Parts: sequence; C-alpha cells; structure tokens
Amino acid sequence: MSCSFICRTRAAQEVIAVYLRKSLLLSLDDLLVVTREFLCPSVSRSGLDRCLRRHGVGNLRKLMPEAGKAAHKPFKAYLPGYLHMDIKYLPQMADETTRRYLFVAIDRATRWVFIAIKPNKTAASAKAFLKALSKACPIKITKLLTDNGKEFTDRLFGSRDRRATGNHEFDQLCQALEIEHRLTQPRTPQTNGMVERFNGRIADILRTHRFVSGQDLEETLHRYVSLYNHQLPQTALGGKPPIQAMKDWFKSHPELFHRKPYDRPGYDI
Repeated sequence: MSCSFICRTRAAQEVIAVYLRKSLLLSLDDLLVVTREFLCPSVSRSGLDRCLRRHGVGNLRKLMPEAGKAAHKPFKAYLPGYLHMDIKYLPQMADETTRRYLFVAIDRATRWVFIAIKPNKTAASAKAFLKALSKACPIKITKLLTDNGKEFTDRLFGSRDRRATGNHEFDQLCQALEIEHRLTQPRTPQTNGMVERFNGRIADILRTHRFVSGQDLEETLHRYVSLYNHQLPQTALGGKPPIQAMKDWFKSHPELFHRKPYDRPGYDI
C-alpha cells in the first residue's frame, strides 16, 4: 500500500506545494510536474489532489482574484528588453570550500529568467554574467536594473551617497552593449522586487532539498529555471509560461529581438 503524500514528504515540502498552488495558481497537472521534479518524485496525481483539498486549495477557481482586484501591485508595463538583475547567496555544500553566488536576471515583460552560478560576486563575475546573458537572451536588452553593490557601480562611497561616474567596469560593459544601466534607490531593495520574488522561489527549493554536492545544487537550479521558463504558467502573463509570452511578443514586435525564441529548453543558449 502506497503512503499518502504527506507521509512521503517533509511537512515543509507540502507547505511549498500549497504555496505554489496559491501564488502561481497552477492547475493540478502543472503542479504535479513541479512537485515530482523538485519535491517528491513518487507523488501520485490523486495524492497531490488530496493534499490540496486537505489544505483548502483544491478548487482553483476559488483561488482566482476577483475581477478588478490585483493580487499585488503590478509593475509598470514595459516592452521586452528591460531586465532586473540580482545576486543571491547559495549555501555551501559538503564538497565545497567556500560558498557560491547565484546571479539572476529576469525580463519585466515576459518574466523570462536567466541564471549563472559564480564563485564570487566581483565586478569581473558581474561582467561575465552580463556577457552570457546578452548572448543567451533572444531579446535585445535595452535597460538593466541592479542594486548599488560594488560589483555593479561606484555610486556609493562609504556612508555618503554620490552619483555613478560611468567609469565602473560594469557600466563600461553596459555602454559597449548599448544597455542603459539603472540603479535602485539606496537602501530600497523593494525597487528590485521582481527578481526578489523569483529569488524567493529559489529559496523555497533550497529549503526543501538535500543536495549531495555543489554540482547537484547547480543542476537542480538550472532544471527549475528551464521548467519555469518553458512550462510554468504565470498569472501576470495571463496564464502563459515566459517562453510563450516571448514568442507572442516576437510575432507582434520582431524588431525587439536578436533572433526567434524557441520553445525548446537550452536551444537559445
């Protein structure tokens, strides 16, 4: 006799499944894909359904926001090409001597995400990430929003605020790529909230997994980003996954793209 879903997973994993149901408004089948990939490979469809019903989120229609009421304050509408970038600390694995850093970029219009793991968060690593991002992203990147970390800017000097000089090596790379580099206001991390929300999903994965190595951690995060871009429907996109939103934008505004986006994970890179 197979165990129930709650018996086969930690309580935290069940909480994450319910959270994904509420926040992303995923259908049972879509949530099943995510749950099997990242939470519990052996969970059955019926077991997951019982879990959702037990927590009062079995009826997806009842979770939908009322007409005219947004679940959260929406971001200002932008054309594809305005990306947010941030860095997240990663836990140190048993086979690692130091912790690593997750660089994340997300496009405002399509919610398309690109990540890379770096050994440090220096300006050199930030530049390498931006170069890889500009190559991987089918969209022409026109604007980039970052915080005021020293890997991104020379705007801050000690406790006194000052304007960026434009001479920082990350700024110089942005100029070479014809990207406008924008900075959040000092001490206001909520300005970069879009990428912070995605980082919250990464934090959920880190809390619910037991990684055997640094490579295991890296491969898991890349699998999740591929799943996110190509399969997970986003409420802000009308229930479409990011890659479908990107393809729709390409049909109506091909001039915003370097090349046609493909609905095959890894094909664009």
